[in-house]
Amino acid sequence: MRTSMRERVGQTIIVFLLALLCISVIYPFTYMLAVSLNVGSDAAKGGVYLWPREFTLYNYEVVLGNSVIQHAYLITISRTIVGTFVGLLITLLAAYGLSYRQLPFRKSLLGYVLITMLFSGGLIPLYIQLNHLSLLNSFWVYIIPSAFSAWNMFVMMKFIQGIPEALIESAEIDGANPVRILFVIIMPLSKPMLAAIGLFTAVGQWNDWFSGAFYVSDQNLIPVQTFLQQLLSAQDISTVLGSNNNQEALARGTMLSNVTLMSIKMATVMVSALPILCVYPFLQKYFVKGVLIGSVKG
Repeated sequence: MRTSMRERVGQTIIVFLLALLCISVIYPFTYMLAVSLNVGSDAAKGGVYLWPREFTLYNYEVVLGNSVIQHAYLITISRTIVGTFVGLLITLLAAYGLSYRQLPFRKSLLGYVLITMLFSGGLIPLYIQLNHLSLLNSFWVYIIPSAFSAWNMFVMMKFIQGIPEALIESAEIDGANPVRILFVIIMPLSKPMLAAIGLFTAVGQWNDWFSGAFYVSDQNLIPVQTFLQQLLSAQDISTVLGSNNNQEALARGTMLSNVTLMSIKMATVMVSALPILCVYPFLQKYFVKGVLIGSVKG
């Protein structure tokens, strides 16, 4: 099928614009990677754009060897795993219950959930509520407030309503109770949607720095993203290197002069971003399928 000159010109423009968009996304990541793999004192001179001029892994040794960052990583991994599991479980249970059209007060409950999507009490009322629930300065402040998402619940509910009712009716005839129907029929058929929602939830938990910055004052409970936010606004490398003993040990190794605050910042950014980027390819097929199914069923 032959294309006209106007169509070819249009396709060329579209490809060119998409290429510019890809470059605008990929280049900052490439620049940060190059700086993080370059000797800090050399990168400070400028001229490092696409690849390191003096290759080194010492920036990553400093970052990964720092006890504060290690503990922040542990908090981030823990909250991501627990928060994703709890979020999926509550979303699935709520969507499964509200998907039954015979549920008493179903419309009122759906309206109440919808209001929470459209209106928010604000930061100060939320802070007061968390304080009354004794969640401030605790690990569970990362889990409980974000355990339920109205948007995810509506998407999951629409997906469940799209499952043929004959499957559920046949299971009820065989004597299956609602709990068994949920775990034997609904969950296996909902894997694509659960994977899509789970990926969104995990990325949200991993990238959240706000909760650690405003709801936690204990440095032993801050996640790596909050530490990164503090680091990006820092003016002194001691924020990363910690105590004077660590600085003296680095100085004895004659490596402190080759480390700069910028190189440490870039290494920390890469360390905090790479894990979640590595998880995405394994869930991509479920993610795409879940999003497409959700859009059709909705």
